[in-house]
Amino acid sequence: MAASRLSLNFPSRRPLSDSFRHFLVIPTILAFLTTIFIFHYISSTSTLVIHLHNNHHRLHVNPKEVVTKPLRPIPNKPIIQISLPKRTRSSVIEIHISNHSIQLGNGSEGTTLKSSIIGSIEPKSPPEPESPPSPVPSNPTTTTTTDDDDVFHNRETFFENYNEMNKSFKIFVYPTPKSHPFANVLLPVSSDPGGNYASESFFKKSLAKSHFLTTNPSDADFFFLPFSIATMRHDRRIGVGGLQNFVRDYVVNVSKEYPYWNRSGGADHFYVACHSIGKIAMDKAVEVRVNAVQVVCSSNYFVSGYVAHKDVSLPQIWPRQGDPPKVEPSKRKRLAFFAGAINSPARIQLVEVWKNDSDIFAHHGRLKTPYATELLRSKYCLHAKGYEVNTARIGDALYYGCVPVILADYYDLPFTDILNWKSFSVVVATVDIPLLKNILNEVGFDEYLRLQKNVLKVRRHFQWHGVSAEYDAMMLFTWFCMSCGSEEVL
Repeated sequence: MAASRLSLNFPSRRPLSDSFRHFLVIPTILAFLTTIFIFHYISSTSTLVIHLHNNHHRLHVNPKEVVTKPLRPIPNKPIIQISLPKRTRSSVIEIHISNHSIQLGNGSEGTTLKSSIIGSIEPKSPPEPESPPSPVPSNPTTTTTTDDDDVFHNRETFFENYNEMNKSFKIFVYPTPKSHPFANVLLPVSSDPGGNYASESFFKKSLAKSHFLTTNPSDADFFFLPFSIATMRHDRRIGVGGLQNFVRDYVVNVSKEYPYWNRSGGADHFYVACHSIGKIAMDKAVEVRVNAVQVVCSSNYFVSGYVAHKDVSLPQIWPRQGDPPKVEPSKRKRLAFFAGAINSPARIQLVEVWKNDSDIFAHHGRLKTPYATELLRSKYCLHAKGYEVNTARIGDALYYGCVPVILADYYDLPFTDILNWKSFSVVVATVDIPLLKNILNEVGFDEYLRLQKNVLKVRRHFQWHGVSAEYDAMMLFTWFCMSCGSEEVL
């Protein structure tokens, strides 16, 4: 039997006529043209579209819509305006950050910026090849210039401002009664400070007996927060764990009892700390770190807590009694000397590379000879970074007439806006420690004599006194503090 077949018949669709097909095309074209017209109209009238004409890329911004406001409140009392010295060609600072080189200075060619990210600056001549990046450039022998013969960047300007400072600059210290339970933290010590962190206590003691102190807040240019970080650290009621709470509570009390903190947001206030623990003491008083001037020995501009050009680097000085000893340069037979604990990569490398050298004496542990004897018999004394960039070794070297060699990357050196460090020291990047002997030998004896002569000139600026003496550390700090109010920068 044949299989049955199921047949399904669908009605066939009639083909469209040519006239009807043309009828659909016409409105489609009209809609397309209308869309193009609308887009053209919007692009020619709206500010939402960035126009690109003749390959000039311009983003139009209404200046009236840009709102600017100061970073911090401005103190009510007019700040003394001073004219800071201009850097000469010999005092140019060159900073290497990654592949970008920034050169700051006011030579005859003005300020120069060299960076691969500044595409709009085209040099008039082909740029010179950039040197390898280094956090702190070494400075082996350079051509001696007249400017380098002076320890100041600009002697005339410094003394002009120094005299003005002596006449009018005033500091107000928030008062503390002797009966206060934390008088030991807030008041100056009665005895002569000593030890590694004496700079902190010497400052308070010297300020208390100086003519810069005023009891009238309306006369003050700056306000001093007198808590002592080093003292709090050893006070069992506070200790390292209580530093942050103490500072926070103290600033809150000051802001409630006096109007001066609130009127400026703390911008005309400062505190002093020489121990590195001061870095964390402001963690619960962020406004102090951000607004106030931090006068610290641990002036490391690689650390976020320290703000260069706002904060101030204080020299760490181990106090010594009596006049500095005198030793002729010709009697300093050893090239360089270092002794200290091995507590940083820089010191580990320094001792490892030079421990058996006859010209560079790099030692760790207890010395067999007095420390002062080794400083006096050496031409150069090495300041190598420990836990922090600062140690008392720079002050030690200067006191004993030894030219300091700075082996501490990112160290914002004390009084750098006043003193020309190139005139009395040698700065060497830690990466160049294996080349240290060559670098120092290349300086040459004549250049060494110039550096050593300037060491004898500058060392009075790195000494503390119970009652401040002319041009000592207290006086230079005050000059530096006064310059914080100037609109000019070096």
